Amino acid sequence: MDRPNYITPVGYAALKAEYDQLLGTERPAIVEIVSWAAGNGDRSENGDYLYGRKRMREIDRRLNFLARRMKAARVIDPARAEDRSRVFFGATVTVADEDDERRVVTLVGDDETDAASGRIGWHAPFARALKGASVGDLRTVQLPGGAREYEVLAITYPEA
Repeated sequence: MDRPNYITPVGYAALKAEYDQLLGTERPAIVEIVSWAAGNGDRSENGDYLYGRKRMREIDRRLNFLARRMKAARVIDPARAEDRSRVFFGATVTVADEDDERRVVTLVGDDETDAASGRIGWHAPFARALKGASVGDLRTVQLPGGAREYEVLAITYPEA
């Protein structure tokens, strides 16, 4: 990884919960099914065995991915931000474009993005354009439809 994997405490907890659920619940259940199916004889036509092995590989890949992401994670608590007047990791920012359409986004780690709820990744173009901005600043964002200019209306951080 060439850049730090910033993540909020809530995002890290979600990764850890998924890892624990896969490792502690789902994978042992699949291992049991595969063991049972392997004892039934011919494995080449045994759907439980074939599907179980496939699902186990998927789970192992996901566990490996989650382990690497958690190992590289650098947990940053936005509630402890020192400079709350500028946009940094964890900030919730209200912006308005040229048509005065308002948008509220929260800058979070790349592993916890959710565009539908306004949580955008720290390395996304929109977030990169907002980094370091203060209330009243104008920022130009390169979007697929062309460049748009946004004005920063408000910056908030979670309370400690």
